[in-house]
Amino acid sequence: MTDTQQALTEDQWRNAKLIWDYHQMHHQLRVCDVAIGLGSHDLRVAAFTAGLYLQGLVPAIVFTGGNSPNSAARFPRGEAVHFREHAIDLGVPADAVLIEPDAANTGQNIAFTRDVLAAAGITPASVLLTAMPYMERRAFATCRKVWPEVEVVCASEPLAFDDYLTALGDEVFVTNMLVGDMQRVIEYPRLGFAVEQDVPEDVHAAYRALIHDGFTTRLLT
Repeated sequence: MTDTQQALTEDQWRNAKLIWDYHQMHHQLRVCDVAIGLGSHDLRVAAFTAGLYLQGLVPAIVFTGGNSPNSAARFPRGEAVHFREHAIDLGVPADAVLIEPDAANTGQNIAFTRDVLAAAGITPASVLLTAMPYMERRAFATCRKVWPEVEVVCASEPLAFDDYLTALGDEVFVTNMLVGDMQRVIEYPRLGFAVEQDVPEDVHAAYRALIHDGFTTRLLT
């Protein structure tokens, strides 16, 4: 990858698509006790989560997240605050939306949200965990580690890979994010942050190829 690359080559697209598909859990949507919307740079997570509430799949939502380098400029008051406001604008009652405004990583998203729910007198047996499409698997693996007692259903906006690239408008940025999340799925279990996930060899190969091509901006050092 050159410093000025803006579009993926055919091989890079195929490798990124393979990782994109792997990151999604393909869980069946069902009624859960609460939705947990993971904050990010992508406000569509808030809209998707609001839609799940309006469909009657959950009675309450918690949006979680402070700020990150990818979101601070867009959401200066924090991801959870902006996500909550957007959900209310879309028709979710204000008293159905809690926030957890301090988390700085996915483990904290889950742990701090559990505390917020406990303080509100809510002890869910099941959670509907919503995130960006390429973050589903890492979110699932993290939640299973941090909160093993709860049943987790993962969901994200149902977009095809090409449609997501078009919506974000930056193929290189998305691919860097895919690779970064892939590294975390592989490495975090060894660090005690997540439960282990089986990674097929073709996904491993795609991951290694994209790193070789220079998609490294989101890698842990």
